Parts: sequence; structure tokens; C-alpha cells
Amino acid sequence: MSTLIPLSKDGGPLFRQVYSGLREAILGSRFGAGERLPSTRDLAEQLGISRTVVLLAYDQLLAEGFVFGRAGSGTYVAAQLGSKPITTPESNAAVRLSRFGSRAATAWSRMNFPRRRERSLRYDFAYGRSDLESFPFEMWRRILLRCARQEPVSGLDYGDASGSAALREGICTHLRRSRAVVCDPSQVIVVNGSQQALDLVARVLIERGHRIAIENPGYQGTREVLRAAGAHLFPIAVDRDGIDPAKLPASARLAFVTPSHQFPTGAILSLSRRIALLGWAKRRNAIIVEDDYDGEFRYDGHPLESLQGLDRQGRVIYIGAFSRTVFPSLRIGYLIVPKNLVSPFSAAKWLSDRHTATLEQHALAEFIASGIYERYLRRVRRRNATRRRVLLEAIAEHLGSRVAVTGAGAGAHVVLWLKPGVREETVIRQAAERGVGIYGVSPYFMTASGHSGILLGYSRMREAEIREGIRRLAEIL
Repeated sequence: MSTLIPLSKDGGPLFRQVYSGLREAILGSRFGAGERLPSTRDLAEQLGISRTVVLLAYDQLLAEGFVFGRAGSGTYVAAQLGSKPITTPESNAAVRLSRFGSRAATAWSRMNFPRRRERSLRYDFAYGRSDLESFPFEMWRRILLRCARQEPVSGLDYGDASGSAALREGICTHLRRSRAVVCDPSQVIVVNGSQQALDLVARVLIERGHRIAIENPGYQGTREVLRAAGAHLFPIAVDRDGIDPAKLPASARLAFVTPSHQFPTGAILSLSRRIALLGWAKRRNAIIVEDDYDGEFRYDGHPLESLQGLDRQGRVIYIGAFSRTVFPSLRIGYLIVPKNLVSPFSAAKWLSDRHTATLEQHALAEFIASGIYERYLRRVRRRNATRRRVLLEAIAEHLGSRVAVTGAGAGAHVVLWLKPGVREETVIRQAAERGVGIYGVSPYFMTASGHSGILLGYSRMREAEIREGIRRLAEIL
């Protein structure tokens, strides 16, 4: 019997190619149930390969139950496979999703963030990105390699659900100095980015129907996590001073805020409102979740300390991540939780994924402890400050009173608010035709606002690109 199995040099190990070919022939009923396969010697001769290769393929089929052997007789297709070919189904079974699954599927169509464009634009004002050009990748590689070489075998076992002790200590030391966060390492839960932090908050503290206050406009990742958890959301309008605590509903159990650089408007929550927000939480026995988005980047005056640093009641859960200050693919973030919540959050992290990858945690801990991280942040702040100045000068020169600007005091993006009657979609499309990438603010509103605006990130742009991009944008506006 002749058996055709196409082999190629680029198709991987030969025994895997032979195994795959025979498996496909069995599942497609080219070999029926109980039918004898060619002998290993015959098949090796047909394919022009070593008999050892064929023996390895047969052993794999035998181990997986596709075939069975008869001493002195040969190898036969297992009877339980039947005689009908197994093919790709023409339709999928109707699977009933859970409430969470249904909400998650619905949320996917609403998510909006700067994805890679089908056609790259020369002047792309993408936001929410780290400064990859400035990052000391060579030093990072050396640290990562050193950690990999020095890691004992015991270090390759499961790790602490809350994270590496060295990294938790490093995070605490850095946050106490840079953000006035009041904590000790036991309160730190290392997570896979701020999105997992938000998910854990929802799992631990929120039941279906709970009333939750969120900023409007606000980060979609927060909104959709809460929707998927079945929470009843109260959108609170944000002005130039951030969220107004006087508008928070008395019935809300939690409030999610971005006080250091509100996303997306860029507003900085004033000190008086921070104190008022903490007062609301105390009166209502509520919890505040502080997402310290872009808290490391402040340009005008001394940075306001974190909301958590002002808390004396243990009512603030602080969320941070290294996606913006290191690079996005390093999925390491952290929660700072009140001491009475350490146990449930550690347990929830363990149930979710056991722990965050340990090698990267060890490398990041050394990166922080060595002082490289602090020096890198200072360099990024200086570069961002220069880019910000160039951006604001270009906006003033080319756009003038045609737009209003918010978010210039911190972070790495600003919002240009357009005049009534100017359509976001039209401006974005016409800008792309001129090689300029800009992004609308309207998807971040939970309720209709009547406002049109565009987000301009500048962390990855050169000064000349910023000037030319704004000049081209002015041709449209």
C-alpha cells in the first residue's frame, strides 16, 4: 500500500511530520477502524527516510490511542475511532454564556484604544504609550540575563501569589518617595498590569447590582470590568478640576478615580476635592479606587501627593503599573490595599493565575534597586517636558482660539476640545489623509456629552514631527 505524506525541510522534525500525516489520514478515514497500517520498514522505504523516524511516529500514535499493536502481525487503527471521517464542523454548538461571558463579549465591541493602524502615519499622536526610544534596553537585557543565570532551581517553582518580596519592597520604597504613598511591602499585591488589578477589585468587592461611581468621561477598561461584574454604574461628570465629590451618590459603595491625570481629559484633582472625596468615603462607608494613571509625569509645580497618602481611614485602594514607565509588554502592575484586605486580595490573585511571572519580577526589582529606574524616569520627564512645550507652542501658533486645551499639566497627552459643530470623525479622517494620526475623545463618554475633542499623545514623537503634525492639523481646522 502506498501512503502519501508530504515532507519538507521547513516542516519541523520528520517524525512529527510523519505522525501528523498518519493522524490526519486516520481521522479522515483514509485508514478505517481496524485497518492495518503499513509496516515501519515499508513506510520508511516509501518516504525515503530512516526507519527510526517512522518508529517514533508510530510510538506517538500508539501513546495517544490512535492505533494498537498485535505481536507478529502489525499496527492497526483503533476500533473506537469509527468509520466516519472527523471533519471540521459546519456550525458551532449553541453554547450558553454566563452573565459575565455575555457582558464580556458585548464589551469587546465597545473597547477603544490606539491600535496599530493598517497604514502607518508619519505624524502619529498615539497616546498611552511608553517612551521606547529612551528606555535603556541594553541594561534591562543584562539584568534579565543575570537574573536568569543566577536563579536557583528552587526559584523556578511556584512563587508567592502576592509577588516577589524584593519587588514589593522596591515598589514600596519608590512610591513612598515619589508619590507619598503610605504602605509597607505586605500591602503590595503584584499583578499582571492595571487591568488585572481592576478585575481583582471587581471580584473581591463588587456584587451584581452594587452601585458604583465612575468618572465621565473615563477609562473604558474600568467601565467594562464593572459592567461585566454586573455593577450599576453612576457616571459623574469631570470638569477642569476633576471629579466633583459633591455629585457622588450617597448609595455608591465604591468610586473609581484617576486623580493625578484624569483619563482622558487630563484634569488634576485639586487638593480640596481630594479631601472632600475622602470625607465622602468616610461618611458613606465607601471605598475609593485610585488609578494613578501617569502620576509619575508632572511638569508644573510640585506634584500633588497620591490620594492614598492622604487617607487615614484605610479606604483607598491604589493601582499602579509599569506599562507606561517601562514598556507595555512588561505586564507587571500592583495594588496597594489596606491591611485588612491583604488576605482576600492575595487569595483572589492566587485563584486567578497563581502568581505573576517571577523572572521578570526579579529583574524589575533589581532595575529599581540599582537606581536605573529613577534615572530613566528623570530623563523621560525632561524629554516629555520639552515635547510638551513644543506641542503647546505649535497649538498656540497654528490653532490659536480654534481649540481649547486640557491635560497639559501632567501625563503625556493633551486634549484639544473642538468648537461646536466640528465633527470628530471628519477631523480624524481628514487628518489621516494628511498623514496625521489623532484620536477621538467621545468613545470615553458613558453618556452623550455634546463635546467633540481629540487626544494628542507626544511621548514617542520628535519635536519636528510634533510641529509639522500640528501644522497639518491646522489646515483642517
